[in-house]
Amino acid sequence: MAGAEDGPGQQPELEDDEAAFCRRWGAQHAGARELAALYSPGKRFQEWCCVVLCFSLIAHNVVHLLLLTRWEQTPLVMLGVVAGALLADFLSGLVHWGADTWGSVELPIVGKAFIRPFREHHIDPTAITRHDFIETNGDNCLLMLLPLLNMAYKFHTQSPEVLEQLYAWECFVFCLIIFSTFTNQIHKWSHTYFGLPRWVIFLQDWHVILPRKHHRIHHVSPHETYFCITTGWLNYPLEKMGFWRRLEDIIQALTGEKPRADDMKWAQKIK
Repeated sequence: MAGAEDGPGQQPELEDDEAAFCRRWGAQHAGARELAALYSPGKRFQEWCCVVLCFSLIAHNVVHLLLLTRWEQTPLVMLGVVAGALLADFLSGLVHWGADTWGSVELPIVGKAFIRPFREHHIDPTAITRHDFIETNGDNCLLMLLPLLNMAYKFHTQSPEVLEQLYAWECFVFCLIIFSTFTNQIHKWSHTYFGLPRWVIFLQDWHVILPRKHHRIHHVSPHETYFCITTGWLNYPLEKMGFWRRLEDIIQALTGEKPRADDMKWAQKIK
C-alpha cells in the first residue's frame, strides 16, 4: 500500500526531472534554440545553389566516365573505389575533429556558416534528422564544387588517349567526391532509427557506410573520439594510435588553446 501511495505523489517530481533533461539536452536546450535560430535565409540560398550545381556536375562527370569505361581497367577501378572511400572517411574525420575541437561560432564568415551546425549537433543530436536534403548536404556540396569543376574541365580539354590513361585515377577521385558529398547524409542516417530504407540499413549492417551503433561512441561527452563519419572504417585504428589526442596536444602546446572549449560553452548554456 505504501508503494501505491508514493506513486501519485512522485509523479510531479518525475515530470520535473524529464522537463529538466529536455532543457539540458535536445531541441529545448537553450544553446540548441539559439544556434538553430542562426540558420539564415542567405545560408539557405547558398546551400540551394551548391546542391543544384554539385549534382549537375556529378551527372555530367558520370556520363563522361561511363563513356570511357574499359573492362580491362576493372581491378584498378575497384582499388580506386576502396581508396576513395578510405580517404573520404579520413577527411570526414579531419573536418569533423577540427570543427568540433577548435574555433568558435563567433568567428567571421565560417563561425555561423560552418561551425554552428557542429555545436548544435552535440547538444541536439536529433536536429540533423529534422533537416531536409538541402540543409543536410549543402556544405559538402560546396566543398566538392572545385574538384568536380576540375574533372569536368579535363573531360573537355584532354584528348581521349590521355583520358584513357587517367581513367583509374579519375574513378578514384570521383569515388572520393561521391563519398564526401554524401557524408552528411550518411551521418544523418546514423542518427535515424525509424523509416530508413532497407538498402540503407543493409549498408549500415555490413559497415559499408557509418553504422548507427558505431557512431554512438562519438556522442558520449566530451565527444573526443570516433570522428570519422563516412564509413567509420578508420575510427578504431586512429583511436588505437591516439591520433586525435596527439594532434590536440601539439596544437594546445603551440597555441595555448584548449580543445572543445567553445563546444563546452554552448553545452553549458541554460538560458
